[in-house]
Amino acid sequence: MTIPTCLFVWLSLFSFCASHALASHHWPVGGATRFYDFKVQTTRVTKICNTKDIITINGMYPGPVVYAEEGDRVIVKVTNETPHNATIHWHGVRQMLSCWSDGPAYLTQCPIQAGQTFTYEFTLVEQKGTLLWHAHVSWLRGTVFGAIVIYPKTGVPYPFPYPYEEHILVLSEYWKKDVLQLEQQLLASGGGAPPSDAFLINGHPGPLYNCSANDIYKIDIVPRRTYLLRLINAALNMELFFSISNHKLTIVEADGDYTKPFTVDQLMIAPGQTINVLVTADQPIGKYDMAVGPYMSARNVPFQNISAVAHFQYLGASPTALGLPAPLPTFNDNLTVKKGLDGLRSLNASNLPLDIDENLFFTIGLNIEQCHSNNPNKSCQAPNGGVFAASMNNVTFARPKVSLLQAYYYSLRGHYSEDFPGVPMRVYDFVNGAPNNSPNDTGSVNGTKAKVLEYGARVQLIFQDTGTVSTENHPIHLHGYSFYVVGHGNGNYNPLTARFNLVDPPYMNTIGVPVGGWAAIRFVADNPGVWFMHCHLEVHTSWGLSMAFIVKNGKGALETLPHPPADMPKC
Repeated sequence: MTIPTCLFVWLSLFSFCASHALASHHWPVGGATRFYDFKVQTTRVTKICNTKDIITINGMYPGPVVYAEEGDRVIVKVTNETPHNATIHWHGVRQMLSCWSDGPAYLTQCPIQAGQTFTYEFTLVEQKGTLLWHAHVSWLRGTVFGAIVIYPKTGVPYPFPYPYEEHILVLSEYWKKDVLQLEQQLLASGGGAPPSDAFLINGHPGPLYNCSANDIYKIDIVPRRTYLLRLINAALNMELFFSISNHKLTIVEADGDYTKPFTVDQLMIAPGQTINVLVTADQPIGKYDMAVGPYMSARNVPFQNISAVAHFQYLGASPTALGLPAPLPTFNDNLTVKKGLDGLRSLNASNLPLDIDENLFFTIGLNIEQCHSNNPNKSCQAPNGGVFAASMNNVTFARPKVSLLQAYYYSLRGHYSEDFPGVPMRVYDFVNGAPNNSPNDTGSVNGTKAKVLEYGARVQLIFQDTGTVSTENHPIHLHGYSFYVVGHGNGNYNPLTARFNLVDPPYMNTIGVPVGGWAAIRFVADNPGVWFMHCHLEVHTSWGLSMAFIVKNGKGALETLPHPPADMPKC
């Protein structure tokens, strides 16, 4: 099958730039100020018959919850008491005029080195709901993560029935080996990522794993009450299914934005995504399982297939009662994932750009590079003796050795280029074929390339999954922005047949681009700085499935990137 001819025409008509004046701005000073003190520490934990040291914040696993209200100023002092480099990224926070506090290592800051301190400051401008924070250097976010809960302003109600209680459920992965060593071994081998040894719910694996009969998270439930569950996927490399036996899940928020209520039996949540659900305790008194299991859309990839289990336990249920098992979809159930994305609708799509200034098209996927090692048996373990890489528009991102934001701000030459392609360098049947044979000719271009956007540009970006190595659902996260997901579908994107929702599309910061398909997003580039965009499967980021946007300054102080803070870490 060949890619539709109309796409060639569409790609050729792509770029015209017109600047767009925005509504009046206010400096993001914040309401109340919330102070937090984070200490990056080494902590000993025992899980699944294994005791080891992990990196945590304040000795907590998951880490402490950051609580605030919409409009608050948040100040977090981070002190690194470990021998490893550290940073914290505030995933989903818009960072209006605070790009210096975004947190990805070598993108907006140099890492906080051993014994150093850095203070993050940002205002939660028009944001509420559930987000997350996590480390953003190497694979440190495998253990360094926690929740951000942003309540509406005082006196402002939820747009859904007020719950009897709220509970945070952080879903994650656990390895018996050190996660930093795992990344080093992965890059040295040129091969794929090892599966995790367990899934966790709030740090607990549940009874299906060895040595874990009592390592179970539990929520005590009052019959006939309605509960708000704040679900967060903090896993490194796995998209996850979630369900509660015999209970419906009504989605009321995704990625920190309210949605029209949408009821499902199970849902899929990708790394970096947050979903709030209402659950009504309308079943007979008993103990019900909350289960987390894998969604794996790629072919021939090993993964953990034992579910993590927690208990949704009614008051009055016998403590020794067995939990009623929660059914989960099969690991490759793409239909359940599609239904979940189809059902998301924003409650108030108030700032959706209808006219477009920048029309971009990015292919995303894996590559096989040629083996150039003197010891190929050890360091070229991808298919056919090659080396795994990943790319956007066939460009594999090379992480710089300095902060890209500092290089941009101070006009330091030689650290990056501003020539990231706005359309693919080659057009072919993206989903069903590759331009050449693996592994010799699918290698990507390596470079630290950025795409420059004018301040105020109204951007449409099409993500197209590719089948060069394997089609796969890729959770793509854009730092510093949320975006409207105006369309998605299967196969190669065709602008003549694609159906867009320009009425109530969901407003997200991480979108799972469908396996063998495409997704379309729109946003207004109204926040100056350097903004990382990458696949939130950490192994794909390590292989280079990422890029950076540079959003130029506009006019005046309220449209201009401020100077860096005095305590900015140095490389």
